[in-house]
Amino acid sequence: MTVKWETTNKEYQEIKYEKYKGVAKVTINRPEVHNAFTPLTVHEMIDAFADARDDSSIGVIVLTGEGEKAF
Repeated sequence: MTVKWETTNKEYQEIKYEKYKGVAKVTINRPEVHNAFTPLTVHEMIDAFADARDDSSIGVIVLTGEGEKAF
């Protein structure tokens, strides 16, 4: 089964934020630096997690990282 993640209306520079059937997925999108956090990364993750928290249809949040080498 292939999941078709739906992108949210919010645009971020350092993360991707998607939803699918009660699941929110936050992906750190900085593979060139092994998904190291910056203050902007943290700010964007806080915003995405707050959106997921406030969405009554979301029951699970998955945190992941882009790329093959780190997180």
